[in-house]
Amino acid sequence: MERKEHFSRKRAAILEALQGTKCHPTADWVYQRLKPQYPDLSLGTVYRNLNRFCETGQAISLGVIDGYERFDGDTSPHAHLVCRQCGSVVDIFEVPFEKELFEVVSQRAGCQVESASITLRGLCPGCVKKGKTA
Repeated sequence: MERKEHFSRKRAAILEALQGTKCHPTADWVYQRLKPQYPDLSLGTVYRNLNRFCETGQAISLGVIDGYERFDGDTSPHAHLVCRQCGSVVDIFEVPFEKELFEVVSQRAGCQVESASITLRGLCPGCVKKGKTA
């Protein structure tokens, strides 16, 4: 039996908050933004919904960065750069080597690559400008 998905106002608000920011938020960030509008919202509800969005392809988990799981509401193909100084996450679109990487891996391993999660580490533009290289 197919399970019918119930899309509540809270779930819609969580998805809207996630898709409406470029900051790659934590569950707590989403929770803090929505708590004034939804006083009965729990952090557990936010986590469950963010994980559900990742399972259904509506969001991406970037994994744990500086001790907190971060999420991305932009599911279009792109890479991320995690700044080693300030912890910010920068979207990098049109990764030039992605297609070639897929082809090489597919040929060498005899498989069909459909997607990838590419996370680069370095300095964000703000930290580069500030001269944070240490």
